Amino acid sequence: MELKGQVEEFIYQNESNSYTIAVFTTEDEEVITIVGYLPFIAVGDTLKLQGKMVVHQEYGEQFKIETFEKLMPENAASLEKYLSSGTIKGIGPATAKKIIDKFGEETLSIFKFEPLRLSEIKGISKDRAYEIGEEFNEKWEVWQIVSFLETFGIGANNSKKVYDVLGVNAVEKIQENPYVLVDIVYGINFNNIDRIAMQIGIPMDSDYRIKSGIKYALLVASYNGNTCVQKENLIKYVESVLEVSRERIEENLINLNASSEIHIVNQEEKEVVFLEALYKAEKNIAERLIALRDSQNMKFIKNFEAEIKKHEDKMDIELSEKQFEAIKQINENNISIITGGPGTGKTTIIKCVIEIYKSHKRKVVLCAPTGRAAKRMSETTGEEAKTIHRLLEIGKFEEDRLGSIDNDVTPINADVIVVDEMSMVDVFLMNYLVKAIFLGTKIIFVGDPNQLPSVGPGSILKDLIESKKFATEHLDKIFRQAAKSKIIVNAHNVNNGISFIGKKDYSEDSENDFFYINESNQDKMLYQILSLSKDRLKNYGDYEFFKSIQVLTPTKKGKIGTKELNKKLQETLNPKTDEILEKNYGDIIFREGDRVMQIKNNYDIYWEKGSTKDLKTYEASTGVFNGEIGRIVKIDYETKQIEIEFDDGKIAWYAFSELDQLEHAYSITIHKAQGSEFDVVILAIPQSSNMLLTRNLLYTAITRAKKLIVVIGSKSLIEFMINNNDTKKRNTGLKEKLENL
Repeated sequence: MELKGQVEEFIYQNESNSYTIAVFTTEDEEVITIVGYLPFIAVGDTLKLQGKMVVHQEYGEQFKIETFEKLMPENAASLEKYLSSGTIKGIGPATAKKIIDKFGEETLSIFKFEPLRLSEIKGISKDRAYEIGEEFNEKWEVWQIVSFLETFGIGANNSKKVYDVLGVNAVEKIQENPYVLVDIVYGINFNNIDRIAMQIGIPMDSDYRIKSGIKYALLVASYNGNTCVQKENLIKYVESVLEVSRERIEENLINLNASSEIHIVNQEEKEVVFLEALYKAEKNIAERLIALRDSQNMKFIKNFEAEIKKHEDKMDIELSEKQFEAIKQINENNISIITGGPGTGKTTIIKCVIEIYKSHKRKVVLCAPTGRAAKRMSETTGEEAKTIHRLLEIGKFEEDRLGSIDNDVTPINADVIVVDEMSMVDVFLMNYLVKAIFLGTKIIFVGDPNQLPSVGPGSILKDLIESKKFATEHLDKIFRQAAKSKIIVNAHNVNNGISFIGKKDYSEDSENDFFYINESNQDKMLYQILSLSKDRLKNYGDYEFFKSIQVLTPTKKGKIGTKELNKKLQETLNPKTDEILEKNYGDIIFREGDRVMQIKNNYDIYWEKGSTKDLKTYEASTGVFNGEIGRIVKIDYETKQIEIEFDDGKIAWYAFSELDQLEHAYSITIHKAQGSEFDVVILAIPQSSNMLLTRNLLYTAITRAKKLIVVIGSKSLIEFMINNNDTKKRNTGLKEKLENL
């Protein structure tokens, strides 16, 4: 659908990426609301828009922009409106009217080709006329960046960032050196840029190309979790990708290092290479953590051992020696690390710490990397917990990973900060977090270093522990109550390389919460998954799939991968009927009642929680984040929307055009389940890549279950995973930076 008209006013515009909500008047004088990315646009601009009409639950009918083109005003009236908006410095409504009255339909030509004639207007000097003409033409040229960048596969949402970095001559600079875009747009397709660069005649051995290839290789390494790469491995990779000589690569490595675009350092007797942003982020983290550690212990509480004992009695708990020491070290140090597997008492420590510091009128703030982890923290402690993103109010710029490490964040007003699920925190998030903490604040990092590492680059928790720069307590005793759970016992066994297959020496009062089905045939595995999900577990323990059960698998591919499992589970658990509405999106069928997951961060989507009848519990805001799970409540063809209720109770509305943000979640990968817990887990382990079949993946999967787990897979495959402790070590530099400080 195409619309043409003028921007009347802005309702909202995000400064960092130009996401805009505006009032727009069409050629037919229809006034509508438009939403989308509109960089370089001002009130009064004439636009041609491509997109779709959608209906927002709160704001009503809107036009969702897919692409846009800025047009020259076609008549004096529209040009007067544009000039009156104040977009040109020094021209307001009165001056705009004088200009139009004087020059009429010639006004546009005057601005473009004879700007000095503007001095014929009373109050405009020749110098000012020249400045106005320059500014007018500059603004008209800037918008061309948007359409130019589309040829590189770069959308309007990144156009403003390119302009902010390269300025008004962005098009010329990109035409001269397309590789400059690799530095600006995170996740860009290098091959696409390389192809265009070759077409415009940039030589294969150009310094532009080789430098960009080096930085791209370092970016690829960061996608795999590394913050640095061994220099020798980097050279070999760039040689194979660019097909240029080793000598030319080494020359450009030296030049990039000299200009601080990369850093080459000696680490563990080998040369390693960092991108500037990743080196700087780790350096910021190391320096800030040491400053926080060494600042005055302002929150120290006297007679603390007596305080611990008093709260033991008050909470009716008995702390182990290690738990007692862990709490004591929090009082004695500004930074403390508490690690341990399930059932070792980490949550009890957090609850005790909260009670002690609250009793001394100290403010304790709880946070975790994901929404589900924060929700679980709230449930186990009875206190509010936020995601780190929400706590810091870091918003959209966090998406633009490499370019945003120097952005400001909201300082955290707290005496004590507890960060749970630290194994999931990457170098970018940690950089923001430490930046927001005041000196003198106590920080408690809680996590399990044996779980899967963060999705983003870095190995923060392991590096902090291995640096030996911070007080650390590792809890390894399984509490008697927890030891009754075969889930917890077997999780620890797996972590220690001990098989659960054939194990019989459980305690006499062990719970029947862990089952293993030895099966390698994938058709039979599928049968087991479907029958357990539909009937068997309901009959066993009244476990209903949509309330309690989650299917996990290591892979997306194959018959026992998430894609195929989701189709089969949907057919079995939520089949098509005449009463249930559905919506096709590509090859996916979304159906009322489906379990779905948000698969990318969306900071703009509106949601509500609770009822407006009870304003104490009612909440409304924006933002649904990667990994959040919910169910489709309603599909509305009239408004072209899907209503989803998420697990934390918030309800959001998705336009049909936004369904690329969702996928089915009857089955999810173990990586996606990290930071979450489910009452019942059906864990299917099919034959797949050896890279996936690791001990820490199996350990992470088992620890997702709270009440019951059923593991399905061949004995040989399970044994292989338990023995495969060759977890791919991430190349990082935080440990060394901390040690050197």
